Amino acid sequence: MLYLPYLASADSGEATPPLSLANPEPPTGRERLRHLIMGSPDGVRSTINTLHALNYAEQGLWSNFITIPASGILLTPAQGEVFSYLLRYRQRR
Repeated sequence: MLYLPYLASADSGEATPPLSLANPEPPTGRERLRHLIMGSPDGVRSTINTLHALNYAEQGLWSNFITIPASGILLTPAQGEVFSYLLRYRQRR
């Protein structure tokens, strides 16, 4: 599993999860939805391009690719969040 280190906040010195720094609270009246695409670099890039072509998400808003270690990755949702998973297959080129 991938455990991300906690970072000390400059203000209080308290530990802050790194993803909290990258994902501030949404504006009033908006819900934060987190999207995750896992697959080969070509498959992920192709999906990001497709979502951009559909005017769903700008390509520049996605993070840089993160290599998943052999030990896996740990997802920690916030209280009350749910998770839905879609598995699709793409023809390799």
